[in-house]
Amino acid sequence: MTADIVPTPLTDAEFHALAGEVLASVEATVDQWLQDDVVDIDSHRTGGLLELSLPNGSHLVLNTQPPLHELWLAARSGGYHYKHVNGRWLDRNGEELFAALSRCASEQCGQPLQFPTTS
Repeated sequence: MTADIVPTPLTDAEFHALAGEVLASVEATVDQWLQDDVVDIDSHRTGGLLELSLPNGSHLVLNTQPPLHELWLAARSGGYHYKHVNGRWLDRNGEELFAALSRCASEQCGQPLQFPTTS
């Protein structure tokens, strides 16, 4: 984490609520894309782990890390860790989770995809 990025203190309950909103938002977006015939991404959620199976056989995994109050994203391009900072999920370089998820999904699917940010 850079000196400018200071995580917002969260209780465990707050973390679980916020992380749940993120996972639900990603699932809803993927469901809408499937309904609108944008892209065929299958999602499978087990507790705090959401796996997205992409058309080319690759995967994106979004996982909650409750003891650390972090969200982790695993993609072909690497693994990324996000902390909640003033209403946004940011990695140590300041990249926002939904921007990274959009970038990774677009790269792996071979088409532009945009996950909306939750509020």
